[in-house]
Amino acid sequence: MVTHSNKGSFTLANGVAIPCPGFGTWRMKAGSETVAAIQEALALGYRHIDTAAYYQNEESVGQAVRASGLDRKEVFLTSKVWNTDRGYETTLRAFDRTLAALGTDYLDLYLIHWPAAANRFPDWKEINRQTWRALTRLYREGKVRAIGVSNFLAHHLEPLLQEEVAPMVNQIECNPGWQQRELIAYCHAHNILVEAWSPLGQGRVLGHPLLARLGEKYHRSPAQICLRWCLEAGVLPLPKSNTPRRIQENLAIFDFSLSPADLGQLAALEPFGTSGHDPDHIDF
Repeated sequence: MVTHSNKGSFTLANGVAIPCPGFGTWRMKAGSETVAAIQEALALGYRHIDTAAYYQNEESVGQAVRASGLDRKEVFLTSKVWNTDRGYETTLRAFDRTLAALGTDYLDLYLIHWPAAANRFPDWKEINRQTWRALTRLYREGKVRAIGVSNFLAHHLEPLLQEEVAPMVNQIECNPGWQQRELIAYCHAHNILVEAWSPLGQGRVLGHPLLARLGEKYHRSPAQICLRWCLEAGVLPLPKSNTPRRIQENLAIFDFSLSPADLGQLAALEPFGTSGHDPDHIDF
């Protein structure tokens, strides 16, 4: 069963602890600026870095982890297999490239980045199943401590729940403006931890008047309200920033909680914080 600690970690269904929050690196270009941002995050106390082959910054992530002076075991590293590498053998090869780029001999978490979906693949279930079996092999061989998926809806998850090893994580777009309550409930019912990419709505959510009012009430920023909302929903957020002040601010979410009344106000928001990427209709 997935469990949550208010001290900054979740425990996955297989007993692996996953630090919270994670530090997201989407759209962070490879190079010195990204290395510096990740080093700053690690220096401030982050112990969970999320990357992906598609981000093309795995080498910078690995460089920052090595430069931090932290033992590899102290840093939880996540990466993802990209859509063009779906399938059994191609996923195994992609994983080897990711390890080489990161400069490590194992991952803490490996995810399928997007599901193959029926809009493009008549055999989408089998494609996802073969990709998943590659991840299961990596997990069984001890090359990955935990495995999961990203952007999977319930009907994408269902076939994998019949496999030898069930997904332990589903990383989805999630924030107060795009709450995904039904999908979160489905994942929790199947002992799948939900991680939130775009927990701040890529800035779209932060300007909402309700977030501003709640920020004033709790003496917090709108971003901190968003991240605390994730925790209240049992979701692990993955904020990203290049700014040291904001990197530190995004960690300060464990010493307050939102009242039931304020959670109710947030629950009543009409959806407005999505990027528009529907896993059933993506064309990439």
